[in-house]
Amino acid sequence: MSPRRSYDQYCSAARALDAVGDRWTLLIVRELLAGPRRYTDLHADLPGVSTDVLASRLKDMEREGLTTRRRLPPPGAAYVYELTRRGRELLPVLEALGAWGAGELGERRPTDAVRAHWFALPLLRALREAGVAEGVVEVRLEEGAFHLFAGAGDGPVYGDGPAPGEPDARLVLDAGACAAVSRGELGLRDAVRDGRVEVSGDGTAAKALREA
Repeated sequence: MSPRRSYDQYCSAARALDAVGDRWTLLIVRELLAGPRRYTDLHADLPGVSTDVLASRLKDMEREGLTTRRRLPPPGAAYVYELTRRGRELLPVLEALGAWGAGELGERRPTDAVRAHWFALPLLRALREAGVAEGVVEVRLEEGAFHLFAGAGDGPVYGDGPAPGEPDARLVLDAGACAAVSRGELGLRDAVRDGRVEVSGDGTAAKALREA
């Protein structure tokens, strides 16, 4: 395997970009924040990436100590990729990058792909700002459902599909409201008060979101 290109600059930002600055790398991290994923799952949720590029990025990330690959026991018997502790430390980097780029979302373009769980990180930030420090929150959009683990610690940050069990809160909203919250134009509590987000559940997360 040929060595990766480097900026060859004695600068922490340059060193960081040596490791994660290649196209697709941080988006692979975004997907792996949901926990272990198979190669086929990653490829399906990264529309536009070629199989060769994805395989190359995963090898590079493993070499950089960002991910590991392991084989599931039977009956799964498939290889999965997952973040190491160092890879997981990129969560606040992705959150900050998403907040910085939120103003670039604008209206969805006809060529834009979308997956419901791509809203997970912006909504996690919105939950913190609304005073939800921990709990499982299920989110339902027209594009699909996903669930968030507020205050997740070392576990997955989010998961695709409905929550495993009864969530602390369930949110139902349309893509417009979700995009407005993601862009920071609309606070989550304000969205609930204005009727743009429907909240159900009896957990502390639901109660916090219903507070005036």
